[in-house]
Amino acid sequence: MDVKILVASHKDAEMPSNKNLYLPILVGADKNYKGQKDFQLDNEGVNISSKNPNYNELTAVYWAWKNMKNINAVGLVHYRRFFSLGKKRSLAYVLTDNQVDKLLAKAPVILPKKRKYYIETNKSHYIHAHHQEPLDKTREVIETFYPEYLKSFDAVMNRRSAHMFNMFIMKTEYFDNYCTWLFDILGKVESEIDITNYSVQEARVYGYLSELLMDVWINKNDVKYVECNWIQIGKRQLVKKAIGFLKRKLSSNTDKNNTHF
Repeated sequence: MDVKILVASHKDAEMPSNKNLYLPILVGADKNYKGQKDFQLDNEGVNISSKNPNYNELTAVYWAWKNMKNINAVGLVHYRRFFSLGKKRSLAYVLTDNQVDKLLAKAPVILPKKRKYYIETNKSHYIHAHHQEPLDKTREVIETFYPEYLKSFDAVMNRRSAHMFNMFIMKTEYFDNYCTWLFDILGKVESEIDITNYSVQEARVYGYLSELLMDVWINKNDVKYVECNWIQIGKRQLVKKAIGFLKRKLSSNTDKNNTHF
């Protein structure tokens, strides 16, 4: 199969050696381009690169949706997070062409293994870490414009696990359908909320929302998927991130300068 997995990065970073499968893409290229080589820039063609501070890696997804043609499947990973069948945290063990083909033969969508929260729901986890208004507005938009998705939205919000990080590999038909739905919802939410006074971290709101919306789309459309292990390259800084998470849970909802992990 002709598959392209975008590797989103905002800076120079070591990339997988398989250039036929992996396509490094510089997100927020309007500001982040400093002469990096061998990167696709997300501000070429039809794009929303200027919205990267609010949409995160979704500017790469949007670029692929609007500009990549004649391929069988599209994926997204991050310069530090990759799909892998093993546990070794090395670029030498990221998915290969053959492994991707075998996974896509089982299901049209590949997702990372679910993140489990155990002590709280997806909704409570979100509002403990982020401003609540965007999530509430997202529900209102779905209720108004996509009422057939409302039951799935509420079900996902009440779960204690989710497929996070906006990582996926999808056959093109599914990718097109997902992007059409996702960007329409996010655009409507964007027109309804004011994030002027959000911190730099919280201004990434549409990227955060999309992490939960993917499962809503999967659930409603009964999309068959296969889960795949993922690895993180480099230091994970788990202690620092755990402390940050606890601080967010104890803070008010007025100023959440959170570190996502």
